[in-house]
Amino acid sequence: MPSTLPDGDPVPTSGELPDSALRGLGERPFGFYVHVPFCVTRCGYCDFNTYTASELGPGASHRDYADTVVEEIRLARRVLGSAELPVETVFFGGGTPTLLPPEDLARILAAIGSEFGLSAGAEVTTEANPESVDPAYLDKLRQGGFNRVSFGMQSVAEHVLQVLDRRHTPGRAAVAVKEARQAGFEHVNLDLIYSTPGESDDDWRASLTAAIEAGPDHVSAYSLIVEEGTRLAARIRRGELPMPDDDVAADRYLIADELLSQAGFDWYEVSNWATSDQARCRHNLLYWTGGDWWAAGPGAHSHVGGTRWWNVKHPAAYAQRLAAGTSPAHAREVLGDDDRAAERLMLELRLSSGYPLAEVAPDARPAVASALARGLLEPGPFRSGLMVLTLQGRLLADALIRDLLV
Repeated sequence: MPSTLPDGDPVPTSGELPDSALRGLGERPFGFYVHVPFCVTRCGYCDFNTYTASELGPGASHRDYADTVVEEIRLARRVLGSAELPVETVFFGGGTPTLLPPEDLARILAAIGSEFGLSAGAEVTTEANPESVDPAYLDKLRQGGFNRVSFGMQSVAEHVLQVLDRRHTPGRAAVAVKEARQAGFEHVNLDLIYSTPGESDDDWRASLTAAIEAGPDHVSAYSLIVEEGTRLAARIRRGELPMPDDDVAADRYLIADELLSQAGFDWYEVSNWATSDQARCRHNLLYWTGGDWWAAGPGAHSHVGGTRWWNVKHPAAYAQRLAAGTSPAHAREVLGDDDRAAERLMLELRLSSGYPLAEVAPDARPAVASALARGLLEPGPFRSGLMVLTLQGRLLADALIRDLLV
């Protein structure tokens, strides 16, 4: 089941933000995230805030969802006031956004454009299950203003997909990429997962090769994380499957970087590779570089000017709040300077653009020197005042960040 929401401070029923959040609004990049919490089935490894038809219960439906999200978009405009906020990126995630009709997704996008305006060349992405789209659906998405699509491929090994409880057939993602290109999508991503129990090196190489040959300009590759409360965690606890091994995960990452680099993909974030700067996911970069975003939908997490808030989880509760004219926010937190600095380090160090040495706390300098000596940081950028991870550094990024957050 989905993970629980964190505690936090109360949010006014109007959704009003503190003055500190609104200060400088419009000077930072601004994006929109739209959460679509519907899935046909729940994958065994997933703890995202998603619901199958049997889990929705009364008060929530696919049919009315777009109207409800549009109400939150209007609320966002009221809360953020009259500041000029052209939206630079929009990302529809889930769940499976493409379980909604393409006309509904286009209507939500049009509402964002109507209330805020879309910047010239705005990146507009939707996630999609390869089985949930066809050429006609993709054509309508493209006509509705979408220019980027991200398909959940995960693997081409059927036994790996079975462990993950993925329902698409192994070759379908590659066909979907071709259909997206034919529909005129400029940018296409494939998501892969490695270190699934039962996956071999050969399985992983086959998945990478198939992804590359499909012709996307972006690939995301994530190590499987076993989340408590999921079916996968239960199966591992019962001894039906082995726990993913960290050393195996590291080997798989090295395979990914090798094959993707040979195919012309460059890493720009630890788990993301692109064929050009233009192919990078600008929406995720907005997250990673401290931009502002409003996240609409149940359980969605927003951030504006150092204030973070999150919506109630269940689609029915979310719809009830908005129907009553009140904010769907469940709770919020206002980040202090130290928290914001720590988050900046945690996120920017994972980027190929690096993190400024001048921003490192004096107490962390010994850890920086150690990281350089151990070959975790690139010497050239270091001499220019930047910490940029080497390949070995990427493997140990989480541990290095912990060392630096003294």
